[in-house]
This record gives sequence, structure tokens and C-alpha cells, in this order.
Amino acid sequence: MGSAMKPQLPCSSKQRHGRRMLHIISASAALAVVVLLAGCEQNSYVAPPPPKVDVAIPVQRPVTRYLEATGNTAPIKSVDLVARVQGFLETIDYKDGDFVKEGTTLFTIEPETYRLKLEQAKAAEVGGQATLKQAEADFRRQSDLVARQAVSQATLDTSTSNRDNAQASLQQAQVNTKIAEINYGYTKVSAPFDGAVSAHLVSIGELVGAASPTQLATIVALDPIYVNFNVNEQDVLRVRAEARRKGLTPNDLRQVPIEIGLQTEQGFPHQGKLDYASPTLNQSTGTLAVRGVIPNPDRVLLPGFFVRIRVPVDEEKNALLVPDTALGSDQSGRYLLVVNSDNVVEQRKVQTGALDAGLRVIENGLKADDHVIVAGLLRAIPGQKVDPQLQKLAPSSEAAK
Repeated sequence: MGSAMKPQLPCSSKQRHGRRMLHIISASAALAVVVLLAGCEQNSYVAPPPPKVDVAIPVQRPVTRYLEATGNTAPIKSVDLVARVQGFLETIDYKDGDFVKEGTTLFTIEPETYRLKLEQAKAAEVGGQATLKQAEADFRRQSDLVARQAVSQATLDTSTSNRDNAQASLQQAQVNTKIAEINYGYTKVSAPFDGAVSAHLVSIGELVGAASPTQLATIVALDPIYVNFNVNEQDVLRVRAEARRKGLTPNDLRQVPIEIGLQTEQGFPHQGKLDYASPTLNQSTGTLAVRGVIPNPDRVLLPGFFVRIRVPVDEEKNALLVPDTALGSDQSGRYLLVVNSDNVVEQRKVQTGALDAGLRVIENGLKADDHVIVAGLLRAIPGQKVDPQLQKLAPSSEAAK
């Protein structure tokens, strides 16, 4: 017999369990590799969407262009009240700071002495009239006698001389009376015009007008009031060119309105008219001195106030305006960020004008159909795309931060 084959022994339960575990581990490893590969494909880079920004089309409306400046108020009339005659101050007839009407008596200076001098001058005038009357009668009588050759010509000559001297004396007496009246009038110091009177500078009983006219106080007219300011040469040329275009004469310029505002006031609540412009520019400053007149019935404006001034120059019917907060600035000037037809941000250099109801007038560099970025400016980078959201501007709106 051939060699007998060795019988195979059956596997134990532990061996069978080990094989199953090896199969499970191999399948899990393969699945993990597949999952890792799939995860690498899902983590590929995806570009973020363009940032959203608010854009708006410029507002179009008529806008008045103004020449703006700063200046100071000044009184139209300011007079030092002085004692024009010598004497002791008898009365002060007002309270310091009072507003008085023209002709109001403010001071009285020892009038009795000057009243007596006036009476003395009037008496001398009456005596002169009597002397002249007698001299004229004697002249007529001597003239008749000479005509009848009853007296000599020398007698008539003497009578003529007496008449002429009497007439001269009467004229002198009349002049003295007028001088005495004037001096007597000077004993009462009156307000030369309506105005506010400063504090008195002398006291009752003090001798005034002894060596020279003594200042008693100052009176200042407050209604109307001047506003003085300076205009630079470039603005002067612009205004003169506009005046020539409109055919205005120098007299017409006096009717140009002027508006002013105090430091504590909003806008320009006080209105008046131009009154004067210097015929020459100041070469050292390159400016032209200009003056306006402002009605001041409530005496809100006092001389010496610092004021803001604007004068209308011309009007543009279709001016472009954008929110003031939409403007940026750099070393080259002011600019706006504009979104083009490809939604790409562009930086536009612009020339700005006045601020009007929260909107800034754009003089140059912007078109009526441009889409100006008014909010989200920090997310807008020139040359990069954005997602523009069109907004509508209102005159008083302010761009969102």
C-alpha cells in the first residue's frame, strides 16, 4: 500500500475568529483610504463672493454757488461825545449802556454862565441896532443939508463914516450873539443819532473842556451795521467775469444780497446787501476789501462780532450732489469711489463745491449716471469687483457708515 495520506485536522474556533478579524481590518483600512481621498477632493479652495456696497446715482437739482468768507461787524457810525465848552459837569442824563434817540440830552455842563453871555450878546445887538438907526437918520439929514449947501461935504463924510461904523458894530454884535447861542447850546451834550451810549468817563462836578475837548462817552449806531471782509484775487476775477456775463454795472453790484451767520447760529439767518468794494487789491495780501450792510433792528449783531459770510455768485440748474461722507481725500485732493459697468471699483478725482443739506456739490470729475459708493467704503478697493446695491439719495440723507 502506498503511504497513507495524513488526515487534516479541523480548525479550531479561535483560528476561524482570527481570520474573520483580519478580513474586517483589511476592509476598514481600505474604506479609510477611500474616505481620506474623498475628503481631499471636497476641501479645494473656493473664492469668496464680492463684498456688498451701497451705490447711488448723484442727485441733480439747481444749486446756487456762493462766495464764502469770514469777517467782522463794524458800526456804521461811532462818535466820541466831548465837552466843547469849559465848565463843571452838572448832570448825567442817561444810564450807562442805554439806547437813546437822536437829540436826547446826555450831559449838562454849567449852562448858567453861557446863558448870561448869550443875554449880554443879545443886549449888545439891540444897542447896535439903535446906534445904526440913529446914524442912518443923521446920514439922511446931512445928505439933505449938503444938497441945499447948508453944511460942508466934510460933515456929510463924517456922518457917512458914523453910519458905516454903526452898521459894522451891529454885524459884530449879531455874530457875537450867534457864537453865544452856539456855546450855550454846547452846555447840553445830545445824541447826534440813534444809538447805544457807553459808560460815562467823567463824574458830576468834574471840570471838563478846560485845556482841550474832554471825552465824556461814546455813542454807537447799531441799526444797520457794517460787515467787513476780504475776497481773494481768484474769487474777485470769478465774480467780475460773472458780472460781465450778466451785464451788471458797479451800481448793480450794490444790490447783490449778502448773508451772514454768527458762530453760534446755524446757516446764515441775517440778510443784507453789498455796500462797497475797494477799487484796488491789497498787494501784500492779494485780497480785495469788501463791505456789506445788514439791517439790525433787534440789535442781535454787535460791532466786533466774528461772522461767517456768503454771497451768491451764480446758479447752476443741473448740479450734481453726493453725500459728503462718500468723499475721501489723499495728497492729490478729494476723490469718490465709483462702480463701473463691470462692477469694478474706480477712484475718481473730483473738484468739490459747497455743502447743501448734507450733500456736497461736485463741480468736476463726476457724470450724472455714475454709480457712487455711499456705504461700505472700507470694503471697496479700487480695481476689485464688488456687489453693488443701488440706493436712492434724499437731500438730507447721510451715507451709512
